[in-house]
Amino acid sequence: MRHVCETERLTIRQLDLSDAEFILHLLNDESFLRYIGDKKVRTREDAINHLTNGPMASYKNHGFGLNLVQLKGESTAIGMCGLLKREELDYPDLGYAFLPEFCGKGYAREAAEALLKQAVVKRGMQTVLAVTAPNNLRSMHLLESIGFNLKGTQELYGLENNLFEYRSL
Repeated sequence: MRHVCETERLTIRQLDLSDAEFILHLLNDESFLRYIGDKKVRTREDAINHLTNGPMASYKNHGFGLNLVQLKGESTAIGMCGLLKREELDYPDLGYAFLPEFCGKGYAREAAEALLKQAVVKRGMQTVLAVTAPNNLRSMHLLESIGFNLKGTQELYGLENNLFEYRSL
């Protein structure tokens, strides 16, 4: 487990195979399916394959990926947040998903701000993108509140999404 960063309330670390049960739960949550999409992860084995070929492959290939977000001082996994590099996009994009019982408490914003700051300061990224479903108002509000601007739309995986952009000064 590689520690990525901490905030006042959160510990953020790289995902590993021990997180398979959490990923299985999160990726099948109703809000994940509605706003992000069905990743077809239905079993522990599917979750292990998803982790191996998704976040863990991204760490190896790009040096970053989605990370596990935990409550600080606890091992309670509440969501994931990090940067992805998709072939369809010119720049890395910020992604996040949290279990419903941890939404509306500022955790997603706290994690997103910390990882965005790390992308700019430690990685020298000047542009970071984000995509949201057009009906995901909470996510759009969060992105705008941390400095992203709506740039237009982007089709990803057969669905039209709002495309946001963050530019560091």
